[in-house]
Amino acid sequence: MIISRTAPAVVCLLSLGLSSAQEISDVWQTTWNRTSLFQFQNQSPVPTFTSKVASAISNIVLNEAKVYQPVLGFGGTFTDSSAQLLAGLKTTNSTSYWSLLNYMFSPIEGANSAGLSYLRVPLGATDFSTEVYSYDEVDGDHCLNDLDVNSARPYIFEILKDIQSINNMLRPAWMKDSGTAFGGALQEEYLPMFAHYLLKLLEAFQSKGIKAYAISVQNEPMYETTTDPTTTYTPEIEGHVATLLKKLMIMKGFGDTKLIGFEQNWDQASGYATQLMKVAGGAFDGVAFHCAAGSVGQQDAFHAAFPEKEIYLTECSGTLGTDWWGDTKWYMDNIFIGSIEHNAQTAMMWNLALDASGNPMLPGATGCGTNGCRGIVTINGNGTWSVNQELAQASKGIIPRDIGGPSARRIGVAVQGTMSATLRVGAYVTYRTSSKDAPRYSLVVLNWNDSASSGWNPQPVTTTIEFRGKRATFTFPVGVTTLSWYAANITQLATREDDFLVDPMERDTHHRGHSIPSESGLKFLEFNPQRGCSALQ
Repeated sequence: MIISRTAPAVVCLLSLGLSSAQEISDVWQTTWNRTSLFQFQNQSPVPTFTSKVASAISNIVLNEAKVYQPVLGFGGTFTDSSAQLLAGLKTTNSTSYWSLLNYMFSPIEGANSAGLSYLRVPLGATDFSTEVYSYDEVDGDHCLNDLDVNSARPYIFEILKDIQSINNMLRPAWMKDSGTAFGGALQEEYLPMFAHYLLKLLEAFQSKGIKAYAISVQNEPMYETTTDPTTTYTPEIEGHVATLLKKLMIMKGFGDTKLIGFEQNWDQASGYATQLMKVAGGAFDGVAFHCAAGSVGQQDAFHAAFPEKEIYLTECSGTLGTDWWGDTKWYMDNIFIGSIEHNAQTAMMWNLALDASGNPMLPGATGCGTNGCRGIVTINGNGTWSVNQELAQASKGIIPRDIGGPSARRIGVAVQGTMSATLRVGAYVTYRTSSKDAPRYSLVVLNWNDSASSGWNPQPVTTTIEFRGKRATFTFPVGVTTLSWYAANITQLATREDDFLVDPMERDTHHRGHSIPSESGLKFLEFNPQRGCSALQ
């Protein structure tokens, strides 16, 4: 889901990128020993691109001629548990609540904030709900007359006022052959009805002020358990529902809402995900992957087979009790740099917020095993909170620079030199609404030169950064660094959104000065409404 954005501050626009030498002045760091946790770093002297020689040890080379997919954003899942904790924080300590929301979501240039811009919102209960529910619990309500979006806790819509994207988790139990929320498959006779169910939820959420960016048919269609709300699908069944749903969406004015398939692990990139595109590719804009099985490089197999389809990385969970720095390295390598490097447009964690014990959870649910899941944010009972900074480091480099302006895009980058393996680098450009304004160039750099395999010895790496034939020198401490600079728009390379995957950013003004983007441009299909039910017309 695209989070609404506030207007960026206007600071020294006349000088950005117009001087004879570009300067790296926006630097944020998180270090392995936590002496810095997503902190702005003043630079003295300011690193400047000049005609210096490339470092033989490490030289990061940007190639702005290679422009890849848009990077829509980073974020997590707004589970019922996350909503409950945030609502409680708002009630007990509103100052802390708004401080947290600003820290997570504010996109203001230079602000001490992550600028997260993408959320998943389950449509019904998950293992991180306090009870099982769907939006229509009336057995045999074939016309969906009793569908009630207010089955969700009222604070969910209050907190979601600036949030748009919707993703589905749970089928109403009476539509499934198991007759229960836990496991089972959707009965074939209910496939058209379930497509209508999803459409009506799009309409209901829109009536609450939440316009969907994307929706998926089913979360983890191959997963079945008796402890969590689940439903199993085959590619053929999911494709059937998607084809019906796409027709309904276009007919009912949701043609600009993305339809995303699969929503499960990397190891099925050449299996279920590929088969789904073969049987119903025309209905889907793309697929979403999770990290629980397989490896991130398997996204490439899907991209090679279906290069026109979008890829999203929508779920990966931290676990309580694991090593903080070890986790940071893995998530940067595989999720926040790695998944984008392998053509994903988003990289997301699971729960947006949990408490220090990984709760609240559905009674009997297994979550992340015995240790429990870790949220992006940990909210404590005393009104305090803490965050995982690696996600903020990644997000900081891709925040759109202008209201109504383009998303960031991944660009080519390579690391040369004898110590090239010590740095893991993602590179991005954010073009501007006006071609007269200087684009922003950003690097997200993981220095994992800690000699962890042979003995603990964390060492900084001094490197040159090569851009347009000139180089700046920068020393990266062991940790994660995000740095940016502006440069004159002299090439006009891929500045048009329609040169790539379309991302026009239409916005409406909403709460606290934020605004909301949307996308458009889907093909039309024919639709014949189901007969006999006025609610389904």
